[in-house]
Amino acid sequence: MRSFVPTAPATDEPIIDPDRFGEPDPGMGKLTEEVVAGLPAYVQPWVGAGIAVVVAFVLTWVGAAVVNRVLRRRPLLRDDIKRARWPLFLLLSCVGTLGSFAVTAPVADWRGSADFLLLATMIAAFAWLVTVLLHLVESILLSKYRSEQSVDARHMAKLRTQVSLLRRVVVAAVLVLAVAGILLLIPEVRALGAGILASAGLISVIAGMAVQSTLSNVFAGLQLAFTDALRVDDTVLVEGSRGNVEEITLTYVVVKLIDDTRMILPSTYFTTTPFRNFSRGTDDVSGGIEIELTWKAPVDLLRKRLEETVAADQAWDGRDASLAVSDAKGGLMTVFIWLTARNAGDLWNLQNSVREELLRTLQQQHPDALPEPVIRGGGA
Repeated sequence: MRSFVPTAPATDEPIIDPDRFGEPDPGMGKLTEEVVAGLPAYVQPWVGAGIAVVVAFVLTWVGAAVVNRVLRRRPLLRDDIKRARWPLFLLLSCVGTLGSFAVTAPVADWRGSADFLLLATMIAAFAWLVTVLLHLVESILLSKYRSEQSVDARHMAKLRTQVSLLRRVVVAAVLVLAVAGILLLIPEVRALGAGILASAGLISVIAGMAVQSTLSNVFAGLQLAFTDALRVDDTVLVEGSRGNVEEITLTYVVVKLIDDTRMILPSTYFTTTPFRNFSRGTDDVSGGIEIELTWKAPVDLLRKRLEETVAADQAWDGRDASLAVSDAKGGLMTVFIWLTARNAGDLWNLQNSVREELLRTLQQQHPDALPEPVIRGGGA
């Protein structure tokens, strides 16, 4: 291997073949040239690579420290910046190492394999960095709108859904382009590309049939996000279970049920199957409770106790709380309680607390108002 620093008098022959490798990197190449000039030829490439890695490390961590200092009052954004350090460090290391190799080992036999690995790693690191930066942009947008008091919860949920889905679409495109870029570094793959393009019609038909279900879910996810049919944090009733939408991805929707389990449904479920959305249009909801009692039940006392219970419960929104006898037959009457709340979660809690309080009042003061089987069961 020829040493970078010639021992013979200078000639007109260039040290680096510009037709193959291009001009040396003016920054890293000059630094590498000055440091490794007196070293043996076989050591120079690795010392140059080490210098590139050290410089990349210093630049990355100094830059991260400066940004963290600026964003010291925004911890969420600082976390995103922290995640960007490693892909940036990897990208700068690959760029610097390529420049140092062009200076210290321009005609080495192992340059082909080394360049391929470095370029592939550089593309992967760039895709990784773009993914992290997209998450940072999402956090900046959402934090900006959160700070504005004029933005209501419904608009915020819609914005979160759309921004998150757009980020996922762009990330998917970046990953596909990164994989394609790495494959195109292989000469055999580039040669194969012409044959693939020639038969693109047949391949597109086959690929379309193979991924038909996946594409359907992708378009269904986009439809849900941009038609405002479903948003993150919406309260829905699906498959007979109530829950809150926790996440909307390109292909599926995650619903957190009231028992803290997750129901994962394909996006096409919400575009092809009817479902109840308690948060559509407004978060205010209402619902009723039915209790079967004997004809001896003190309706006026229950109505007064209902008023006291909802007045002390923060889940009640103050719009309506009424009690009426909706049916009476067979020795029993049905007491119906109508309640309102700010959202479905508060309504659920309010219904449970009202039901418990009314039954507790009857058990303690008027046990004869409860149906006979309940009395015998309680005394057993």
